[in-house]
Amino acid sequence: MTVTYTARVANTRFGGFSQLLLLWRGSIYKLLWRELLCFLGLYLALSGAYRFVLNEEQKRYFEKLVLYCDQYASLIPVSFVLGFYVTLVVHRWWDQYLCMPLPDALMCVVVGTVHGRDERGRLYRRTLMRYAGLSAVLILRSVSTAVFKRFPTVDHVVEAGFMTREERKKFENLNSPYNKFWVPCVWFSNLAAQARREGRIRDNSALKLLLEELNLFRAKCGMLFHYDWISVPLVYTQVVTIAVYSYFLACLIGRQFLDPAQGYKGHDLDLFVPIFTLLQFFFYAGWLKVAEQLINPFGEDDDDFETNFLIDRNFQVSMLAVDEMYDDLAVLEKDLYWDATEARAPYTAATAFLLHQPSFLGSTFDITLAKEDMQFQRLDGAEGPLGESHGDFLQRLLPAAGTAGGLLGRRLSLLRRKNSCVSEASTTASCACAAAPDGPAPECGCGDPLLEPGLREPEPEPHAGPEPPAPSAPPAAEPFTVVPMHGSRGPAPPWLPSPIGEEEENLA
Repeated sequence: MTVTYTARVANTRFGGFSQLLLLWRGSIYKLLWRELLCFLGLYLALSGAYRFVLNEEQKRYFEKLVLYCDQYASLIPVSFVLGFYVTLVVHRWWDQYLCMPLPDALMCVVVGTVHGRDERGRLYRRTLMRYAGLSAVLILRSVSTAVFKRFPTVDHVVEAGFMTREERKKFENLNSPYNKFWVPCVWFSNLAAQARREGRIRDNSALKLLLEELNLFRAKCGMLFHYDWISVPLVYTQVVTIAVYSYFLACLIGRQFLDPAQGYKGHDLDLFVPIFTLLQFFFYAGWLKVAEQLINPFGEDDDDFETNFLIDRNFQVSMLAVDEMYDDLAVLEKDLYWDATEARAPYTAATAFLLHQPSFLGSTFDITLAKEDMQFQRLDGAEGPLGESHGDFLQRLLPAAGTAGGLLGRRLSLLRRKNSCVSEASTTASCACAAAPDGPAPECGCGDPLLEPGLREPEPEPHAGPEPPAPSAPPAAEPFTVVPMHGSRGPAPPWLPSPIGEEEENLA
């Protein structure tokens, strides 16, 4: 079973990881102790031969060999090659876990879309989830040694209840040389279509949602198959393994302690046991062991995925969801905070100190500015408050001539007068509009701007020259006369942009 130590490191404390160093199951000691003893034994054997077996001439030759190996062993890029390899393997390991086919989303869609409290409705829902579980069992049986030992043949799958004997005949009669883990997913689709025809699934949208969740489930099963098929390139694994092994073979000779009397540089001390070389072996070889364990998490190592546990959990949970929990609802009642204006859950005595901590509003809420730094500045360089430039800005927007331009200018002028009227009415309490609500029309400018003769835009004068001649027409047709337009303008055409059209219609 997977070694879990999350609760042991929930809080950071002094020497927090030190208590994990004494664990044996799933530890690096359990993985590496044989290799470490083998390396130490070979090192001590060479050291004993140098000290007690070789003669003086042979010792001088061995010392030259030690210096040579120690000089060139550093050319092997162990940390570079091994670091990238372990990073790749760990990333691949976590992605494989994310591809584990979990039925939680699918069972929620089944229980919400396949209806019927009778026996046939129950049969539909249970069979659909059994097909999903069967597909997961077939793919896990193909990639996990633990699951294959549990279900070595299809007969074991039938006896376990994931497949009926009739379904087994259909499964085996389907001639295909490839892995047939996808067959139960096809059965699922056919059964869902039959439920739609019978009205168990009430509309096509629900059927579409159900099949989309099935495709996500099937895609995860397919990804597990591809991860098992496409491994990390063998050449990369070979390069890393050769680099680590050759480096420590060179260290067996190059890290030997030589006779201090010979005066070799760096050999002034004779400890007989290479402490730091053993630590280096522990780290590099342990790194390689980590990659060896994680490269296939579907084995039977301590930290491999618990595939049999997942099969049991997924099958039981899915059947509970679509069978016993179908249409099972608690009585609707008001919650505890129904009449509360501010709902807040209580705290225990161990967490009451959190009530006194301020809530986070944003990292800029603690910034303070001087009062003069908070004043808006005019971009045109003129003096005075910023609000005085609004009228000038609107005046610059007014076109000089043109029918459409004049109408747009009229509306912008209306907006300016309307805003001025509102501003004056909010600041001057003695306005004639407020003093005489039933009297004659006021003359303060708060009335209808379109009706004020002093503010109304002058109407264009009719053409004073001679009327243009009528265009040539057939003899039988009467000539028409161009009539000049008088009076107020009508409403703007619907295709003309009107940013304040609603205000103008209300005032008119």
